[in-house]
Amino acid sequence: MVLRALTATGVATSLFGPAAFGGHPPQPPAPITIDSVTASGTGCPPGTAAVAISADQTTFTVTYSNYQAQVGGGSPPSARQKNCRLNLLLHVPGRRSTYAIVTATYRGFASLAPGASGTERAGYHFQGDAHTTTFTHHFPGGFNNNWQTTDTVHMAARNRARCGEDRTLTINTELQVDPGTSSPSSTSFMAMDSTDGSIQTVYAEHRSFADKSHAIRGSATGTAW
Repeated sequence: MVLRALTATGVATSLFGPAAFGGHPPQPPAPITIDSVTASGTGCPPGTAAVAISADQTTFTVTYSNYQAQVGGGSPPSARQKNCRLNLLLHVPGRRSTYAIVTATYRGFASLAPGASGTERAGYHFQGDAHTTTFTHHFPGGFNNNWQTTDTVHMAARNRARCGEDRTLTINTELQVDPGTSSPSSTSFMAMDSTDGSIQTVYAEHRSFADKSHAIRGSATGTAW
C-alpha cells in the first residue's frame, strides 16, 4: 500500500511538477498598460491639469485647477461650456487579452441657482472603432454640494492592429451649465476637480485581443456627497 501511494505521488509529481512546464510554471499574461496620458481643451489649458500614472501603469489621476463652467452674474457666453480631452496611449500585449474594463470616476463641486441646471458628460472612443460611448449626468437647480460620477465601459478589442502595438483611448469630458429660468444676476457654476481612471484586463485562452473588431458597452452612476 505504501509503495502504491509513493508510486501515485511520483506520477502526480511527473504530471504537475515543474517538468510538466519545461522546468518553469506558466507566467501570467501581461495586462494592458497605460503608457501616457495627455490633457487638452478649454477646461484644461496648458499648465492647469496634472497627470499621475500608477507604478503598475493600470490607473491614472488627472487633477484640474481651472475646469469650471458657469453662467449668470456677467459671465461670458463662452463660459457656460468647458471640455477636457484625455488621450490615453495604451500598450496591448500578448494574444490572451480579450477586452478591457475601463472605469472613470469624476469629482467636483457645483452651485446651481434655482431654475438652472448642470451637466457632466464623458465620451469614450477606442482607436479603430467607429462608435463612441457617451454617458451624461444631470444636476438640478438648487444643487449646492460636492458631486461624483462613475462610468464603467467594457471595451472588447476587435481591432485589426497587431497585438503588442500601442493604441489610443480618448475620453472627452464636458461640463455645461444652463441658466434655464434662473435670475440673470445669479451665478451658477459646475467645477471638476479630478478624474481617476483604471484599466482592467480580462483574458481568454484561445482568442486574440488584436484579431477581433471592437464592441463597447457600459454603465454609469452618479452621487452627491
